[in-house]
Amino acid sequence: MPRPPEPPRTRRPRHHALGQHSDIRLLRGAYRRQRRVATLTALGYFTLFLLLSAFAPGLMTSTVSGGLPTGLLLGLLQVPVTCLAIGVYEYTARRGVDPVADRIRRQSELDAIREAAR
Repeated sequence: MPRPPEPPRTRRPRHHALGQHSDIRLLRGAYRRQRRVATLTALGYFTLFLLLSAFAPGLMTSTVSGGLPTGLLLGLLQVPVTCLAIGVYEYTARRGVDPVADRIRRQSELDAIREAAR
């Protein structure tokens, strides 16, 4: 009896498919931390300002120097704090999110080249 022909062997990739790759989870986690830090920086300061306005009116109406009320000074500081939150967002993007995204992008390009070569 003749043997049936063997099915052609397919090469298995050395790495997981991109959708199941652990780098995707790392990217999601890094992006989640980045959003939380930047959001809590801006919203935390604003919430503190609102709480002081509601529960410490004596503090907010006291003068700092030259007749400038503390509440107005804290309100004006909202702009630099927002700029700081933007800076923190960009810093954490460059440090934590971008390297992982670049690694995933390079891996997907290599996968596309390998698939095209088959």
